Amino acid sequence: MTDWLVRRFLAGASTTDPAGRTRYGQFAGIVCIVCNVLLCIAKGIVGVVAGSVSIVADAVNNLSDASSNIVALLGFKLASKPADDEHPYGHGRFEYLASLTVAALVLAVGINLVISSIQKVVSPAPTEFGPAVVAVLALSMAVKSWMALFNGSMGRRISSKTLEATAVDSRNDVLTSGAVLAAAVVSHFTGFDLDGIAGAVVGAFICWSGFSLVRDAIDPLLGRTPDPALIEHIHDKIMGYPGVLGTHDLMVHDYGPGRQFASAHVEMAGEGDVFASHDLLDNIEQSFLKEGLVMTLHYDPIVTDDPSVADMRHWVSIHIREIDPRLTIHDLRTVPGPTHTNVIFDCVRPHDLAMTNGELCAAISEMVASRFPRAVCKITIDNSYVSSQQ
Repeated sequence: MTDWLVRRFLAGASTTDPAGRTRYGQFAGIVCIVCNVLLCIAKGIVGVVAGSVSIVADAVNNLSDASSNIVALLGFKLASKPADDEHPYGHGRFEYLASLTVAALVLAVGINLVISSIQKVVSPAPTEFGPAVVAVLALSMAVKSWMALFNGSMGRRISSKTLEATAVDSRNDVLTSGAVLAAAVVSHFTGFDLDGIAGAVVGAFICWSGFSLVRDAIDPLLGRTPDPALIEHIHDKIMGYPGVLGTHDLMVHDYGPGRQFASAHVEMAGEGDVFASHDLLDNIEQSFLKEGLVMTLHYDPIVTDDPSVADMRHWVSIHIREIDPRLTIHDLRTVPGPTHTNVIFDCVRPHDLAMTNGELCAAISEMVASRFPRAVCKITIDNSYVSSQQ
C-alpha cells in the first residue's frame, strides 16, 4: 500500500535531497491528518453516547495526533528553507524541533489520560457497551496499525525521526484502543467497571513512550555521537586511497537530515610531493561531496624513511594500551638534541577514563622513558568526538 502511494503521488521525488524529503514528509502529514480527524469524529460520537471516558480520551488523542501531524508538516516545510546569511548551514534542524514537539504532545496526551482515568476511578460512572463501541475501536486499531506501518516505512525511506516518532505514536494508539476494547468487554460481562483502570494503565504506557521519544528527539539537538556505520564508512573510504597511512580526529556535525559536515586529519608520507598529496585530499573531499557529505581534510605529514621513528611509533601505539586498551596515538615525530630527544605526539583519550590529563601524560611519559631513556614526551591530549576508538 505504501509503495503504491509513493508511486502514485511521489513519483520522481528523491529521498535524499531537501526538496524530495519535504514532499515525502508533507504527503505523510496530510495522509495522517485526514485519518486522525475522521477517527476523532467517529470515536467522539460513540464515546459521548456510550459515556466512556476512555473512548472520549482516545478521540482526544486522535485530535492531538492530528495536531502533531500539523507540527510535523510545518517542520518539514521550515526545514526545507535554503541557507541564508544568519543560518549558513541551512534550517534542517527544524525537523528535529518538530520531532521534539511531537514527542512532547505524546507525553502530554499520556498525562491527560492518566488524570482523567483516575478521576473516573474515584467517581465511577456507568459505561455503555454495544456494537458501535466494538466497531469504532476495531476500526481505530485497523487504521492505526496501517498508519504505524505507513509512517515507519516513510520515516525509514527519508531517515526522518519525526515520522518514526509518529509511527511509534500510531503504535501506541493501537495498544490504547485494544486496551479500551478489552476493558469494555470485560466490564460488560463481569459487571466490574474497568474503564478508568484501563485508561490509567494505557496513559502510563503512553507517558513512558512519550518520555522515550523526547529523549531521542533531544539527542541530535545536543550533538550525539554519529552513527557508527557512518564513522566506519568514512574511515574505510579515506583509508582506501593509495598513499593514505592513517586518519584521525574525525568530527561530524549534524545540521539536520541530509545536512552533515565532517572533518578529519589524514596521515601521508612527509617525503612525498606536497602538491600530489593536496590533490589526493581534494579528490577524497569531492568523492564525499557526491554522497552529500561536506568533508574537510587536513594533511598530516609523517616521517616514513626513518626506521627508528617508525619503530618508536609502533612501540608506543602498542604499549599505550597497557594503560587503557582504548587509548590511541597519532602524529608522532622526534626532535633529537645533544642531551635528550623530544618525542611529540597526540593521544586520544576516552571520555570516561579515570585519570586526569596530567596523570595520563605522566603515565605515558614514564612508560616511554622505560624503553627510550633519552625520550622526553611532549603530549597533546585529544578527546574523541565520535567514539572511544577512532
